[in-house]
Amino acid sequence: MMAVRHDTPAGQRQGPAQSPRSTGDGCPVGEALAAVTALVDPRLEAALALSDDAPPRLLAAMRYALLAPGKRLRPALVLWAAEAVGDARGPSPATPSSAALAAAAAVEMIHAYSLVHDDLPAMDDDDLRRGRPTCHRAFDEATAILCGDALQALAFETLAAGLPPAVAARGCAILARAAGPEMLVGGQSDDLAAERGWLETERAGTGDDPVAWMERVHRRKTGALFRASLALGGLAAGADEPSLGALDTFGRAFGLAFQIADDLLDAEGDADATGKRVGKDAERGKLTYPTVLGVDASRRHAQALVQEATAALEPFAERAATLCRLASWIVSRDH
Repeated sequence: MMAVRHDTPAGQRQGPAQSPRSTGDGCPVGEALAAVTALVDPRLEAALALSDDAPPRLLAAMRYALLAPGKRLRPALVLWAAEAVGDARGPSPATPSSAALAAAAAVEMIHAYSLVHDDLPAMDDDDLRRGRPTCHRAFDEATAILCGDALQALAFETLAAGLPPAVAARGCAILARAAGPEMLVGGQSDDLAAERGWLETERAGTGDDPVAWMERVHRRKTGALFRASLALGGLAAGADEPSLGALDTFGRAFGLAFQIADDLLDAEGDADATGKRVGKDAERGKLTYPTVLGVDASRRHAQALVQEATAALEPFAERAATLCRLASWIVSRDH
């Protein structure tokens, strides 16, 4: 009988993710993200404690993708949205509720699945992610595809079991829409179609308003999961509709600011700091904010979006201070 491989690829650790690489050193946002990692990673580990029915190689790939070093930004949005609303369901003001932690784990699973699939040769064809070989490089393409499939399913199992019954269905619907054909997957599809010439000129963003096209893509491909994270944090904390609306307004502006910062990092960043290959967008002729607006105008646009995002949080006062700091940090980061 053929031996079944149980371990991760040679030289790759299988344990919990490390704290974000460059956000420490006394940076308040870095310290806050590290605290989120310490809260969320045990929840991710527990979710991966599957039965023997899960094939060892598949489980190893899931661990490799989900527990990779990273900022845990989307889980942070869940927990800090719950904090802004005033989550009274946790055991203490400093400790998130189990519902918020379940939502945080679920959005990280969706994010990890999307990265595994985006990196595939048929998609973005990347070989480096979070400072390590991408999942299909570390394992193989078939295992990477199945890994993404499994993480997506596990996300909804985790969310459905973890949210209060009164809001579990709504929470699953929010996450499903954010990850589906009109949002994350649809945005990725349009991004690929524009890059590969599958669309008419006007729809591909090479017509009169390429900025509008880029915003259409990135509000779905990147921003939708940010908005879902904030909504799930609000739901887990019992937010009312005006509070959910304020969180969504923040998320729309925050998501675009994040994407502009990402485009700037690809244009000017360092692979050692970012943990992924840089300059690839220009090589492939993709539309990005720096190539369309220029570097300086892109930075100004990002700063204006940060102001828009933080203004939306005024109803929460000091409870949203961490979210406000995050928005400012996201456009000045180096990774």
